[in-house]
Parts: sequence; structure tokens; C-alpha cells
Amino acid sequence: MAMVTADAAAAATAAMEKPPDAKKPDYAPYNGNSTADGGGGARTRGGGGGGGVVDSVVARWRREDMLDKSPLALHAAAAAFAFVALVLVASNQHGDWMQFDRYQEYKYLLAIAALAFLYSLAQAARHALRMRGGVDPVAAPSGRLLDFVGDQAIAYLLMSALSAAVPITNRMRSAVVNNFTDATAAAISMAFFAFVALALSAVVSGYKLSKQTYM
Repeated sequence: MAMVTADAAAAATAAMEKPPDAKKPDYAPYNGNSTADGGGGARTRGGGGGGGVVDSVVARWRREDMLDKSPLALHAAAAAFAFVALVLVASNQHGDWMQFDRYQEYKYLLAIAALAFLYSLAQAARHALRMRGGVDPVAAPSGRLLDFVGDQAIAYLLMSALSAAVPITNRMRSAVVNNFTDATAAAISMAFFAFVALALSAVVSGYKLSKQTYM
């Protein structure tokens, strides 16, 4: 009986002298977030990812909208520039040697400017009808191919006409500067702007053609 009492007293003394349990360390998970935040970091990252997805979708919609409207704007600009070039050349008649029809280069420029005007005007009307009614008069695959090939062809013709008209105009302006040479220089500038507009349109149509699916 005495031994049981002694053992019980020794156990009670040891329990009183036992140090409190050490607090377990709060190990951070492998992804760097502490367990104390209750997974708040993961939720924060999830919310940021959702915002990034929305931003990317909105940016894609804006890009597609810009690509959809750009053919109309570029063809309208090309038609306007080509029309101004056409008028400047056709009205450039001041008698004697200052007649545009005395020079093959200017007659060629006039013909290409007229062709560029008609083509660009038709394309602008087509794209305006498509955007207003939602239906392209030309089937989508064929329409994109028409834009790409037609824009390139007219742009190359404009460049060839410019290449023919610039040298003779420079020679004339080196000798004399008058209304005739000023008008031809202005017509060349307008034709160049029409070329730039059609070249940009060809780039856009080429990009859209490359993204076209055939399935």
C-alpha cells in the first residue's frame, strides 16, 4: 500500500514538472502561402487570373472589330485619294507643252488612278453594305481572297504609274516650276497616298486570310 502511494506521488510530481507542449511550427506550404491566411492567397490569384482572361477577351474583341472596320476605312481613303489624283491629272491642261495628254507617263497615271478609284469605291460600297446589313455580297472565303489579290494588284499598278511619272516630273521641275508641274506633283502625291491605303488594306486582308479556316 505504501509503495502504491509513493508511485502515485512520484507520477503527480513528474506531471507538475513537465514543460508545456511546444507549439508546432507553422510550416509554409510549398507554394509560398502561409496556412494562417486560410487560402486567401490562392483566392487572390484566382481572382486575378479571371480578370486577366476577361481583359484578353475584351482586347481580342476590340482587335477583331478594328480588323472588321478597317477595310471600309482604307478603301474609302484610297478612293478619295485616287479621285483627287484623277481630277488633278485630267484638268492639267494649260496649252502648248503643258498638256498632260502629250505625255504617255501622265496618261498612264490617269488610267491607273481611274482604275484605282473605281475599284476602291466598289470595295468601299461592298464593305459598307456588309457592315450595315451583316451579309457580305461576296461569300466570305472568296471575299477575303478578292480583297487580298485585288488590293495588291491595284497597289502594284499605282506604284508602276508613280515610277513612270516621277522621273519626268522631276526633270520638268528642275527646269521650270509652274501650275502644270505643281499639279502633276500633287497628283503623284495623291496617287501615292492611295497606294499606301491599298497596301495597308492588303496587309489586313492577308492577315484575315491567314486566319481563315476551311473546315
